[in-house]
Amino acid sequence: MKYKNYYKVLGLSSAKATDEEIKSAYRNLAKKYHPDLNGGDTSLSEKFKDINEAYEILGNPISRKKYDRVHFAYKFRDGFYAGNVKEKINISSGFNDFFTTFFGAGTEKNVVTNFDKYYQTNAKEVGEDLESEIDISLEEGFFGSNRKIAFKTAENKVKTIEVKIPRGIRSGEKIRLQGQGKPGKNGGKNGDFYITIHIIPHQRFQLEENNLVLDVPITAWEAALGCELDVASIDSSVFLNIPAGVQTGERLRVASAGYVDKDGNRGDLLLNMKIMVPKNLTKEEKEVFLNLKNISTYRPRSN
Repeated sequence: MKYKNYYKVLGLSSAKATDEEIKSAYRNLAKKYHPDLNGGDTSLSEKFKDINEAYEILGNPISRKKYDRVHFAYKFRDGFYAGNVKEKINISSGFNDFFTTFFGAGTEKNVVTNFDKYYQTNAKEVGEDLESEIDISLEEGFFGSNRKIAFKTAENKVKTIEVKIPRGIRSGEKIRLQGQGKPGKNGGKNGDFYITIHIIPHQRFQLEENNLVLDVPITAWEAALGCELDVASIDSSVFLNIPAGVQTGERLRVASAGYVDKDGNRGDLLLNMKIMVPKNLTKEEKEVFLNLKNISTYRPRSN
């Protein structure tokens, strides 16, 4: 019966190798000779089988002790075992005589490809991604800003990170924080952290695509006579020349005074005219309106 020196199979020069040295040697050889990692090369199967046999024995403290007793106590001549072997050999899976004789004819049934087990439990695994949502103001989205957010880690610890909100972000867009998700396993990369942005409604402006929409209240006489106004945009004051005869619902456009996109392109400021009249008139105001009523020829319902 052919004796197998499992230490030499794993490339170890001494039987005094530590458990870690055995594991490291096996890991390197298994990667080198695994058929699936070498384009399905079946010529490597025998070599890979020997490597698995060796690690099945030397990687287990109990079976290694049993092997070492044979390895040190018996004499081997020309590579063959010279002692008395009483066990019957029943090989059904192709494992060598030496392995089956000393470690049981049924042992091979329990030998799963060690590298596959190692790969399943030790392969690099990317950590899971995390997701969260935050509300920001229109100004934060327009100018860009920094936010600190706190969340609980897998270890139930509170972690605080600073999030850079890019200028020109829109509601529904996500910020990716690379490597801030759950930790990877066995040296794998950490997952990412995705933060969905929601821009809360603004008190004055509405966001339409890349434009800002603003309602501008004016009096009836300003609408009739025309006027000049200063209107505060999101980042500046805009001078307006309201034409005479402007109507409620008319929209005036101020170019390049709206929101901004991530490339720095600005939309327009759209001004909705809203003609307002006083609810409570003074005596003089009432007389003016009565006089206007009597002399005006304007009939908006005549059509």
